[in-house]
Amino acid sequence: MRVLLLSWEYPPRLVGGLGRHVHRLSQELARAGHEVHVVAPADPLAPGDPLAPGEEIMDPGVHVIRCALSPPPIDFSTELVPWVQQLNGSLLEGATRLLRHADVDVVHAHDWLVTYAAAAVKNAFDLPLVATLHATEFGRHQGHLPGQMNKLIHQIEWWLSFEARRVITCSMYMRDETRAIFLLPPQKQDVVANGVDLADFDPPEGVEDFRASRVPDGEKMLFYAGRLEFEKGVQTVLDALTLVLPHEPVRFCVAGDGTHADALRARAEALGLSDRVRFLGFVPQDELAMYYAAADLAVVPSLYEPFGIVALETMASGTPCIAADTGGLREFVVHEATGLRFRPGDPVSLAGMILRLITDRRLAHRLAVDARRMIQAEFAWSRIARRTVEVYERAIEQEDDLRAGDRAGLRALLRRSPLLDEEATG
Repeated sequence: MRVLLLSWEYPPRLVGGLGRHVHRLSQELARAGHEVHVVAPADPLAPGDPLAPGEEIMDPGVHVIRCALSPPPIDFSTELVPWVQQLNGSLLEGATRLLRHADVDVVHAHDWLVTYAAAAVKNAFDLPLVATLHATEFGRHQGHLPGQMNKLIHQIEWWLSFEARRVITCSMYMRDETRAIFLLPPQKQDVVANGVDLADFDPPEGVEDFRASRVPDGEKMLFYAGRLEFEKGVQTVLDALTLVLPHEPVRFCVAGDGTHADALRARAEALGLSDRVRFLGFVPQDELAMYYAAADLAVVPSLYEPFGIVALETMASGTPCIAADTGGLREFVVHEATGLRFRPGDPVSLAGMILRLITDRRLAHRLAVDARRMIQAEFAWSRIARRTVEVYERAIEQEDDLRAGDRAGLRALLRRSPLLDEEATG
């Protein structure tokens, strides 16, 4: 099968879990023998050196087209709509350049930011479109769309779900959410989870020295990785630390960045936690694996979470995980089986779970071992890729059936045309 993936982030540029998902999916599709093309922007959306536009082979079998954004430079964080328009013009140009000399069977769009390009490619080249909705604006804001920007994003998400022949969500929770807010017919939806490669999170060499350089002997290390946005709930961890520290010495390492970063730093200072919390900013993948392995436990404190790939990565690292009892996290962080759960936004509930894992190392070990076993069985990327290909096959079949029906309907209409009858009899 020949597949074209459209994404607004792709390694080495990573903003969140979406980029890692598209990268590993494309790798696994290629490994299974499919022809894979990825069209993604070349400008930096995360810290690092700028990427030159052009084409490259990122991995064997994965053809990546890097699209330079047109001038003038636009700040993604402050002028999102103009930036998205700029992005989609570049993605459409890259996809068109590809499709002039290469055939593809299906287009796979990832999230609302690539909707304009995805719809244009679908309609201009008569291709079936599959869309993955990784999250929704409605869900991020707990059912409230406070401003014009939020309403616009919501409408674009609806448009993408409408244009797509099939819509993928990463969890049953997200399937139900998108069905309710976009009125999607159930027969149009598929659930395909995120995946993780255990080999990427095998304990690296030098973990003990790494840990000793960051946490004093005798103290416990709590870790968070992800975007620093309000809905990710890191503020709940800071509040919980004030309840934990009177009982156990803990250091909290926070990997990631986002629009809520300054507010979180100010909150840590106001709570007197400046010497207990370390904000790391963007952390590259190899160093991230080191932090996971070095931590005594990791926390996923989201208020809203469609899936929670960070929880999967924690489990793959063999580190016990505490997750908020919300969204897609419920579907694989099984309380007292593969992790512990707490009430979202409740620092008392979270503090209790942190103290429990810190003081009961036997429980922590059992949870970590069972979670890793579960991931190996259910969340391997080879399994995720096979499920995605099944969705592609359904989309292609449905597109073919629709077009065959359109042709048959047109022929029937022409046969009933009075003009044709006159010509036939005259």
